[in-house]
Amino acid sequence: MDEPRWLDEHEMAAWRGFVAASNLIARRLEQQLKESAGLSHTQYEILVQLSAAPDGSLRMTDLADRLVTSKSGLTYQVTQLEKAGLVGRRSCPSDIRGVFAELTDLGWRVLREAAPGHVATVREVLIDVLTPEQLAVLAESLGTVSDRLRAADR
Repeated sequence: MDEPRWLDEHEMAAWRGFVAASNLIARRLEQQLKESAGLSHTQYEILVQLSAAPDGSLRMTDLADRLVTSKSGLTYQVTQLEKAGLVGRRSCPSDIRGVFAELTDLGWRVLREAAPGHVATVREVLIDVLTPEQLAVLAESLGTVSDRLRAADR
């Protein structure tokens, strides 16, 4: 059996920094959205993805892919949003197995009200902390990681 490729000091610092920062950012975003809009971060991201779709709706499978989440986890969250009147579901006319999630008028309103506070928090905890050069490196680096992981999942 081959010896593991242990992380050196610089690699460990990068890994620990990533883990700590991503957890702290996630916690802060979750807290801000719960307090200001009564939404989880996942629920907010569902609303964002639906709002970006041409008609405010997406097939559940496409929505799960965009959110990088399981279909069962997405179903639970959409059910919660549906109970709150923020999202509706409808059957796909061309595929009896397909289901669309769609943003309701109330969902649009809640998203518009929640977005400014969310963006302010994103700026506070990440964007405004880094220089433009650091942001460019971060975007490129995390994009590379995401692309590789998505390709491996196909």
